[in-house]
Amino acid sequence: MSVFVPPAGYRQSAVGGTLLVARDEHHDAMRRALGSGTLHGWAATQPRAQAMQGRNVAWATTLGDGTPVVVRHSRHGGALAGLTRDLFLAPSRAPRELDAALRLQAAGVRTATVIGYAVYRAFGPFCRADVATALIDGADLPATLATHRDAIARQAISDAVARLNSALWSAGAHHPDLNAKNIMIARRHDTFEAWVIDVDRVSFHAPRDASIAARNVARLIHSLHKWQATQQLSIAPDDLLRMGSFGQSRVEIPPR
Repeated sequence: MSVFVPPAGYRQSAVGGTLLVARDEHHDAMRRALGSGTLHGWAATQPRAQAMQGRNVAWATTLGDGTPVVVRHSRHGGALAGLTRDLFLAPSRAPRELDAALRLQAAGVRTATVIGYAVYRAFGPFCRADVATALIDGADLPATLATHRDAIARQAISDAVARLNSALWSAGAHHPDLNAKNIMIARRHDTFEAWVIDVDRVSFHAPRDASIAARNVARLIHSLHKWQATQQLSIAPDDLLRMGSFGQSRVEIPPR
């Protein structure tokens, strides 16, 4: 199975027919987790594992070395998801997710650290993959908005999202699936931080390209409008305007 050469700080090994790439300090714990089958299967059976519902179920649990992680099984989305399901051309999107996460972090964008990934042979040129990322101590954007209804907190949350938009803009990063569930909000003392997740399809362009930032924001606002319409999530127009900004610019918010 062809693979990318692991970046500095990561180590690659084979566990049976499975390819494992993991951070040096967590490599042994990841190998032990794979001893029971797949990484996602191991996570689902841990006594204190918590299901995190997104496109598919991810599991929040703790590695044997005490590291809190989220383990996600890679699946396709979109119109062909029912056909392609969880099959990818080797080596899957997992190496790309690791590369994107490292590039985003180097550019100052908050995103979850990739602890490691496992790639499993399927048939022919196809494979399946699980990815483990560091657990972010927070909640996704819709859940955070639902539990913080006062104007001051809402403004602080919206400003955190605007800072994330600006960081992505500065990095020239396009996230084609920047929906509200892919933004995590963490409380830090008296303020909030916004983190972007599921970065396996992020692409990089010229830094501070306004057209790229506008595409990110348009995707996010479309998602928030859906939450307003289908889940009755109340969001003030001023907060939508804040979440639709990057740098000193604001994207025109289309009507619902």
